[in-house]
Amino acid sequence: MSQAPTRVKSPCVEICALDDKDMCIGCYRTANEIIEWFSASDERKREILVTVRERRAAG
Repeated sequence: MSQAPTRVKSPCVEICALDDKDMCIGCYRTANEIIEWFSASDERKREILVTVRERRAAG
């Protein structure tokens, strides 16, 4: 019996404010990535999360 795939959780931390580079200061997604998230595949969401981690680390 196979296990259902885990849904990709949004990085949203409910601090929704865009900086001058159009990036959210709470979750580190760009405005376009936030909009795209709602229709993105799980694979694309994981790609966005990798980018978010890189942005956060570069801080």
